Amino acid sequence: MKKYVGIDIGGTSIKYGLVTAAGQILAQASLPTATDKEKVLNDLATIVKQYQADEPELAGIGVSMPGVVEANGMLTTAGAVRCLYGVNLKEELEARTSLPATIENDANAAAIAEQWLGAAQDVHNYLSLVLGTGVGGALVINDQIYRGAHARSGEFGWMLLDDVHDELEDGSLNFQGATVIGLLRVYNLKAQTDLNDAREIFTRAEAGEPVAQSVLEHYFRKLAQGILNLVVSFDPAAVVIGGGISVNPAFRSGLEAAYRELQAEHASVRDLELPPIAAAKLGNDAGMIGAVYRHLQESGK
Repeated sequence: MKKYVGIDIGGTSIKYGLVTAAGQILAQASLPTATDKEKVLNDLATIVKQYQADEPELAGIGVSMPGVVEANGMLTTAGAVRCLYGVNLKEELEARTSLPATIENDANAAAIAEQWLGAAQDVHNYLSLVLGTGVGGALVINDQIYRGAHARSGEFGWMLLDDVHDELEDGSLNFQGATVIGLLRVYNLKAQTDLNDAREIFTRAEAGEPVAQSVLEHYFRKLAQGILNLVVSFDPAAVVIGGGISVNPAFRSGLEAAYRELQAEHASVRDLELPPIAAAKLGNDAGMIGAVYRHLQESGK
């Protein structure tokens, strides 16, 4: 069976592994993300060459990373990896390793990994949202990622839910529905504390703390509003939610209740069959697996 190098580049670490054509990760490791362009590129080339030493028949490289990623591998932006802005990562990797490479946005990679091996198997039209510092995501139409005119499709966090704040962006899905700049930010403002773990908010709510209960109620309502807006706009068969918070049973039940409550209140959609909300299954491996899957799609192998 052919083997591939899967690489998931983040702002603080680079996760990488040896992945089969069936999506099985045979080995994996990580290293810190450098802040110098040449150091990052050399680290990526070294990763591939280390695997090449043991697997001379490696078939290719799949890379997942943040930012606006053009179809030709050009990084218009690169999220927190600012040293790679304006770099054609596909060309750089292929020149340094002599292997074909495919570069994909991290939210897109995570989304299609779920179609290959996770929560969206056999689903041809779906939305994927990743809740973390902000809200990223992807729209899959007829098994293809919809990229938009400028490769910026899926920036669901920029969606405005209201405009009653001093700063307009405070009413966006990012600042209302994300885990960090949404849930944690709002709770810390209300409770005058500095929590950095959203799980503690759920614990406090379960223990009866009024502030935690109120903040969670607001959070679920706003996140459900954003999801309902996307659902009525694109009519997906499913909505897949990723990010660490998505595995929390209290999160899933709270979001589902808010989603169904909104539907019941909305006369135009009250009697429709809305798509289910499912938790992503592949966790931290989704980016690496999805990057390899994109390479398989691109290479036709």
